[in-house]
Amino acid sequence: MNPDFKPDEIERAAQAAWAADAYRVREDSSKPKFYACSMLPYPSGKLHMGHVRNYTINDMLARQLRMKGMNVLMPMGWDAFGLPAENAAIDKKVAPATWTRDNIAEMKAQMQPLGLAFDWSREISTCDPTYYKWNQWFFLKMLEKGIAYRKTQVVNWDPVDQTVLANEQVENGRGWRSGALVEKREIPGYYLAITQYAEELLANVADPAAPGHLHGWPERVRLMQEHWIGKSEGVRFAFPHQVRGSDGLLIGDGKLWVFTTRADTIMGVTFCAVAPEHPLALHAAHGNPAITAFIAECRHTGTSEAELAAQEKKGVPTGIPR
Repeated sequence: MNPDFKPDEIERAAQAAWAADAYRVREDSSKPKFYACSMLPYPSGKLHMGHVRNYTINDMLARQLRMKGMNVLMPMGWDAFGLPAENAAIDKKVAPATWTRDNIAEMKAQMQPLGLAFDWSREISTCDPTYYKWNQWFFLKMLEKGIAYRKTQVVNWDPVDQTVLANEQVENGRGWRSGALVEKREIPGYYLAITQYAEELLANVADPAAPGHLHGWPERVRLMQEHWIGKSEGVRFAFPHQVRGSDGLLIGDGKLWVFTTRADTIMGVTFCAVAPEHPLALHAAHGNPAITAFIAECRHTGTSEAELAAQEKKGVPTGIPR
């Protein structure tokens, strides 16, 4: 190395070499293949030590496998689409595309000098139409096959971020990002009919011989997956009623649908409980301050599995006869 080179010149030379694809790992089809893909970073603008730790671990794995004679594919890209970019753009009063592209350039410039063995020729950004057009294609195919469908359902709504939250994103009744009190809202949306694949999914969790078995996963994680799949065998049927709404029509066509795993106990039913957002509950709340207050309280309760398990069972009589 020329001793007259200054550090900034060395850095520029390294960047130029990278730009010239000098670090690209060449493929060798005769070697066994391994795909090593780290979780793509969100382009917030700056790397931090969490990024360095995460990608160093994967880099060590990829290098070791290459030393063992494997053909390792380790790409890099940017999880650059969606709510965070929109919120940041609103806050900074800039276009989301400008804010995101600038952050990608900044973080890439920080990441490359680390010498991680990424194949930058395969770099992607999820905000590029050339990438997300395939997401749209997959969705349209699922819609065509009936796997994706549209329905109205009660969801966790963050009034600050103006978005729906998963149960796991609600902490102590507040949005994990904004800290706002989460509300229960009934809104239309698209859903995926994963119940059609419950047997296949459960087999991958429980059967070591299944092609997608979770080898090496902790038992508690496998149990969480089983609960998430949520297969339950039982009977779905309806109790008839004569409750009519303000339009004079029977609410829910005069049927209260329920599900039970113990069909043999149906004849012993003494009451039915409905969720606070159920049309019958909302109907009962008209002119009843106690029910109205209870529904408002329920809108801000926790939604995680742990919170729901620990919550005391609460309810109020609706006054609707059997």
